[in-house]
Amino acid sequence: MDRSTLAHALEAGRITGEVATPRENNLSHIHRFLDQERQFDFGVELTRDWDYDSVFALMVARCGLRPDPDFVEGVDTISTEACIDALEKLAEAVGEVARAGGQILFATGHPAGLLPVHMAIAAAAKDAGAVIDTRDHFIPVPEIGGDVRQISNVWTWHLHGGSPHTHLAEPMRALLDDIAARGGSAPDLVVADHGWAGAASSRGLRTIGYADCNDPALFVAEAQGQIEATIPLDDDVVPNLYAPLIDFVIDCSGLN
Repeated sequence: MDRSTLAHALEAGRITGEVATPRENNLSHIHRFLDQERQFDFGVELTRDWDYDSVFALMVARCGLRPDPDFVEGVDTISTEACIDALEKLAEAVGEVARAGGQILFATGHPAGLLPVHMAIAAAAKDAGAVIDTRDHFIPVPEIGGDVRQISNVWTWHLHGGSPHTHLAEPMRALLDDIAARGGSAPDLVVADHGWAGAASSRGLRTIGYADCNDPALFVAEAQGQIEATIPLDDDVVPNLYAPLIDFVIDCSGLN
């Protein structure tokens, strides 16, 4: 699949271009990130000073928010070109690590949206030689309750019989602590989103993350050099709409 075909599919599905996440939500989340609220910091460790204007400018440049600071309510945007550029980086990294027989860890805090994306790319990477550490047991997350467990090679947080949406970093921290306690090796690449990606990047792991236009934390982590690439996109559309994105990543990675 070429870039122009993917661009059309992304915008038709409102994964990029004019998206469902409203402007007022995007701006509110910048303030909440700067206040370091627990659901909005994604476990990202700040290594330099940030203020509202600098984060807003970053989100315009890297995510594609509308640049007018006086536009405070209505339909906001995500850059299609920035999304595809970052997807190419994801494809290159996954292909490189898989062909080298390296270990990749996939995880999501958005199981109703991004889980099928992670599952498809994980399956292709595994078939091409990537090592994906699988576990037949769950790992408790005492700070917030529940546990982390895998669904088709992808780690999720489980609570009260379901896999809820979460921004929290505690699930990834529990998983990485368990790997270290078992004497396991750290993954060569983490492909994740939300607090899963932020926590991995703060541990110094090679990380690529997906982030919506109301998720400034991962874009800040990328600007600080902690995340290799942040992929801007609406992270909670109907999963079938991500099919062209999946095909593009697998094609570009050379894993098919």
